[in-house]
Amino acid sequence: MAKKKKQIDEITIDSNDDITLPKKLAILPLRDIIIFPNMIYPVLIGRATSMDAVSSAIDGEKLIFVVVQKNPEVEEPTFDDVFHYGVVAKIVQVLRLPNNLFKVLLEGLFQAKIKRKYSKNTFLEAQLETIELDIDPDDKELSVLERHLTDSFKKYVNKGKNLPSDIVLAFESIQDPLHKLYYAAANIRAKLEDKQRLLEENDIKKKFFLLNSILHSELEMLEIENEISSRVHSTIQKNQRKYYIQEQIRTLQQELEDDEGMPQELLELKEKIGKANLPPHALDKANEELDRLRKTPTVSPEFSVNRTYLELLLALPWDEKTCDNLDIGHVKSILDDDHYDLEKPKERILEYIAVLNFTGSLRRQILCFVGPPGVGKTSLAKSIARALGRKFIRFSLGGVRDEAEIRGHRRTYVGALPGKIIQSMKKAGTTNPVILLDEIDKMSTDFRGDPSSALLEVLDPEQNINFNDHYLEIDYDLSNVLFITTANVKYDIPLPLLDRMEIIELNSYLEFEKLQIAKKHILPKVINEFGMEKIKINFEDKALLKLVRQYTRESGVRNLERMIASVLRKLAKELVSEFKPESEANSEEVAKKLTDNAEFMKAVGKKRFKISEATIEKYLKSPIFREKSDKLSKKIGVATGLAWTSVGGDIMPIEVVLMPSAAEKLTLTGKLGDVMKESAVAALSFIRSNYKKLGLSEGFNRKKEVHIHVPEGAIPKDGPSAGITIAVAIISAVSEKAVPGNIAMTGEITLRGNILPIGGLKEKLLAAKRIGINKVIIPADNQREIDDFADDIRDGLEIIPVKTLIEAIPHIFATNGKINA
Repeated sequence: MAKKKKQIDEITIDSNDDITLPKKLAILPLRDIIIFPNMIYPVLIGRATSMDAVSSAIDGEKLIFVVVQKNPEVEEPTFDDVFHYGVVAKIVQVLRLPNNLFKVLLEGLFQAKIKRKYSKNTFLEAQLETIELDIDPDDKELSVLERHLTDSFKKYVNKGKNLPSDIVLAFESIQDPLHKLYYAAANIRAKLEDKQRLLEENDIKKKFFLLNSILHSELEMLEIENEISSRVHSTIQKNQRKYYIQEQIRTLQQELEDDEGMPQELLELKEKIGKANLPPHALDKANEELDRLRKTPTVSPEFSVNRTYLELLLALPWDEKTCDNLDIGHVKSILDDDHYDLEKPKERILEYIAVLNFTGSLRRQILCFVGPPGVGKTSLAKSIARALGRKFIRFSLGGVRDEAEIRGHRRTYVGALPGKIIQSMKKAGTTNPVILLDEIDKMSTDFRGDPSSALLEVLDPEQNINFNDHYLEIDYDLSNVLFITTANVKYDIPLPLLDRMEIIELNSYLEFEKLQIAKKHILPKVINEFGMEKIKINFEDKALLKLVRQYTRESGVRNLERMIASVLRKLAKELVSEFKPESEANSEEVAKKLTDNAEFMKAVGKKRFKISEATIEKYLKSPIFREKSDKLSKKIGVATGLAWTSVGGDIMPIEVVLMPSAAEKLTLTGKLGDVMKESAVAALSFIRSNYKKLGLSEGFNRKKEVHIHVPEGAIPKDGPSAGITIAVAIISAVSEKAVPGNIAMTGEITLRGNILPIGGLKEKLLAAKRIGINKVIIPADNQREIDDFADDIRDGLEIIPVKTLIEAIPHIFATNGKINA
């Protein structure tokens, strides 16, 4: 029959019970306290195993063996987790507390160590061996050690702050040396390991030596603590005295009501306020901050915060302006010198200058240049500033996700700063600079706020006359600033911001445009940077076109500039190696001599250096991009689509194969997005429901798997404009009729076979022309955009608008609308 567990609420045990050490005794592991003999300790226990051990002891002789855990983090200690030396203690009282805790009052009796281990119960048990110490009352050395302990313990109690003085009286009343030693050990603040060593020592003299050593170390620590405390107290008193004197001086200054005694830095700030032509509201704020500075102690952190604010207030431009150059001929000349083509953006800027000639100011103009990377958006903004004679400031909004980046932080925050707008105005030094907000489409939002919402006030002509920065705290007029923004993707700009800006699109460059830009702008710039002006370099047009076609694939000209620079660097190395030994040319000192050597420059200047297509391959090795001629051949089950990307247009071949299968199945691969997958399903559904009109056999996909794949599978692809291309590729695979390689197409398909309009048509046409495609099928609703395109884009392209897929079939397969499969 199972024994019922004893319920403990409150037990008080007679301390006069006889003490008999049983053969087996329960063990109580403690986490952070050591109990010494002859001492009474209250202990809180909450572990179930500890409660079982206490219950077992109460049922027996009321004795329990108390040991310390080696690691207090261990929840269920074993014999390996506790020290084997401890104290046999008597349970004096057990009191039940809330939260299932017990308060156990223990009286330490004598030392013991574990002799034999038992672990059958839930708690630890052991057979103990008592430790008895030999004490000779006539031992003089022991008496000296006891006297030394007494002196040290008295000093420790007197220097300590947390020990009552009556401890010394109780200590002196103890006659037994061992009892005295344990009393002192129990009342000092020492490491648990040191106290355990003291408990495990079996020689009385060594115990005294060890305890004296511990006390000596603790006394040194107390002296250091007291010294540090004294220093801190002295410093506080000194600062309080200084503050008191400063307050007296400030009171006297207020009585005198003049500037006598004002620090020099405040006098300088007051002089600057008088000279600065501040508007009334800014002047009032400046005087208010100066008065606050006079009343603030210089040692106060608020003093430096207020001084920094006042310095910013005085550094901002309030009425300084640059005089605009409104000569249209001058502006046109600078824009043409800096940029090739870009007729539409240039025309819009000239219109802006023309209106300025009439009004003198134009507030409602926020320009946004949208285009792929490298087409000249940032440099065009810089040219506008140069043409007008204004200061130019640029900062990027890419990755900005904190509203405080625009509006600033409130001064209550540590390390507060004004926003980028106010910082830019301070940097410009005038009230009418050109500020470029770069990458406005790449802002993001998180828990710190929405920076695009903060920009609404900046870019709204009705509001930015009173722009309020959180740090500045007063209104600042931004109406004279010409704000220009740039973006790669118009659709990524938040709609409220888009509504406040005039969009000017900068398109991808054609090959002939890149050729002219390289000849007129990039080559002279790189040659000047490399100090090669005196060298006669003939960069052939064919070599430049080879760089464009086979070594760069981009909408802009950044990579083209890098490739040209790479070619010229290799030419420079070749020239230096030819005229000087290569080992010497590696030395910086020799390289400087070469630059200064007139004979070397004269010898190099006499020769002409032609850079041809062969030179390009010699310097840059094999081309990076393959020719697209293989993609222009006829292929069954392959149709060429046109795609729009953030760096311009590109072609997108779509492949289709039919394979035997147990059931009808459609497989889509190539990392396609959901919209593109739905377009493929819609295209297949239209073909299945209209197979007769298309001249296809009934059940062409019965027990067939239709596999649609878009190459370059590592690149994500999405959008509905590939619908017509997918449908044509499926028809080609089913009918086994090849699609001509010189035809590309774009358009969204519906279940009725209608071809819906798409976006990015200009970039797509440029991509088709770049590859060598001469026939493009587009949605009929996009035809109205063709008239706005430059002749350079339309020349050489046969653009065929269609309303339905059935209408497009004859243009693709050269049939009467039906395909015999």
